[in-house]
Amino acid sequence: MCSQRFPVTDGADTRRRLESPRISCKMILINSFRELEGKYIDYLPTLIEKKIIPTGPLVQGTTVDGDKDSEILQWLGTKDEFSTVFVSFGSESFLSKEEREEMAHGLELSGVNFIWIVRFPAGERIEVGEALPVEFLERIGERGMIVEGWAPQAQILAHPSTGGFVSHCGWNSILESLKFGVPIVAVPMHHDQPVNAKLVEAAGFGAEVKRDENNRLDRENIAQVIKKVVVDDEGVGVRSKAREFSEIIRKKGDEEIDGLVKELAQLCTEGK
Repeated sequence: MCSQRFPVTDGADTRRRLESPRISCKMILINSFRELEGKYIDYLPTLIEKKIIPTGPLVQGTTVDGDKDSEILQWLGTKDEFSTVFVSFGSESFLSKEEREEMAHGLELSGVNFIWIVRFPAGERIEVGEALPVEFLERIGERGMIVEGWAPQAQILAHPSTGGFVSHCGWNSILESLKFGVPIVAVPMHHDQPVNAKLVEAAGFGAEVKRDENNRLDRENIAQVIKKVVVDDEGVGVRSKAREFSEIIRKKGDEEIDGLVKELAQLCTEGK
């Protein structure tokens, strides 16, 4: 038995991703659920000759921990319902200086409230104020909050003031966003993220910020997609779909885990 996440693109690519567990295990667990994966849950067992077991979205809790968490949530509490975007690119994806500037200007142009988690690669000693455009912090005032390093992602996504998630589309971030019904502004960086971003759009609960032919972000496009997902009438369907997935997850409860327990029990019985 093995557990992993594998975004599906085509049969050949999927086969390469699964070549190792193909030999070493009888079933593969995926941190996902049938309503999101759709036909691939039924397609993959035939392709790789293994049983595929969705575990349901495994998402961390929302316990507040420390003064920093409380400060962020108190700031969120001053904003209107669904009025704020959470901007975070995970712990392993870092915007370049040019990308940071485009993101900053995009957030400013959008007119939407935001919490932006700014991180730098290990070893880089940069002051947050110096990493952002000149006078950016002064211009945004109380409309934005910049947090360096880490923030309680699940708590922020669960907050009623949060109306969108500007995300690199790491798989765990997608599942957290879905659990709390928050639509995604997809800004993929590398690894499986570009494929995950396509899934976000295809499933209807987000929209991707497209890069130009030189793989660069554009501030106008960033602002446009944020406004579409969070406030414009054009994004009503996107917001509705995110809430629909959240309701599916809520109703499913531990259904996927219960099914997994039965499968494991059967596997143990067979082993005896």
